[in-house]
Amino acid sequence: MLLSLIVPCYNEQDAIPIFYKEARKALEDMPVDYELLFINDGSKDDTLKILQELSRKDSHVYYLSFSRNFGKEAAMYAGFCNVQGDYAAVMDVDLQDPPSMLPQMLEIIQTGEYDSVAARRMTRNGEPMIRSWFAKRFYRIINRISDADIVDGARDFRLMKREMVDTIVGMGEYNRFSKGIFGWIGFRTYWLSYENISRVAGETKWNFWKLFRYAVDGVINFSQAPLSVASWFGILMTVISFAVVAVIALRRMIWGDPVAGWASIVCIMTLVGGIQLFCMGIMGQYISKIYMEVKKRPHYIIAKSNIGEKRQHGAMTENNDSDRQKGS
Repeated sequence: MLLSLIVPCYNEQDAIPIFYKEARKALEDMPVDYELLFINDGSKDDTLKILQELSRKDSHVYYLSFSRNFGKEAAMYAGFCNVQGDYAAVMDVDLQDPPSMLPQMLEIIQTGEYDSVAARRMTRNGEPMIRSWFAKRFYRIINRISDADIVDGARDFRLMKREMVDTIVGMGEYNRFSKGIFGWIGFRTYWLSYENISRVAGETKWNFWKLFRYAVDGVINFSQAPLSVASWFGILMTVISFAVVAVIALRRMIWGDPVAGWASIVCIMTLVGGIQLFCMGIMGQYISKIYMEVKKRPHYIIAKSNIGEKRQHGAMTENNDSDRQKGS
């Protein structure tokens, strides 16, 4: 039985050695063989050199190195496409996803009652208050407007059976939002709660603006609610326009009042124009997603990798051992 760890990395030269030590300590005590698949997402520091060195020292270590930074979603998808384990887990290299939870996760999933075991944070200690507030609002909104079941505080850290991994690989959409994909495909999931942990080294790559854009992508990828909002805005403005026209006509016929001056007309035109641009922006977001999907560009481009070489060498070793056993 093989357990695969998928570990995306971007400028994590300080965190990788610490993660490797902790992950190996946890995996060596588990009753499974394992592989560590690191995905270097176009790092500009010595991340690739460190991964190459680890790969030479440890036959369990594999790496993929992208030609540029394609983002964490692409790195995770590359991991799902290249692991061979009966079980697979996604983990952050900064140890905010503690490897010490892996034995408990494996024990739960081997009961056969669940297809995945996922981790969620009980608290957001250490995060800025404004970031935590927006995160909670995001989870509440997206669960109301989409079919994806996304748990508040959910991490990408989860252990999955092979069937679930194959299903995720089969969803080859270019605009990916993994938390939504995990929730949308279903499967029986057990949630493990733990206290929030600060990263062990380096700096976070997720500022508020990046998280906001990621949240917007999640809403657009898994809900048509923004399009419905644009439609209702259009209907509302049409009704209001007819009402205003009726009021002005009645005032003219009954009291002979002159039509209001240019200032009110400019205000109304500005309001209507703003709403139109807002609705056009919503439609533009969906059209841009369609544009990226139909171009069929690859999710990532691999510049360097040791997967083919090491697995071929491993297969040759196994064949040689088998031949020796037959000869004996």
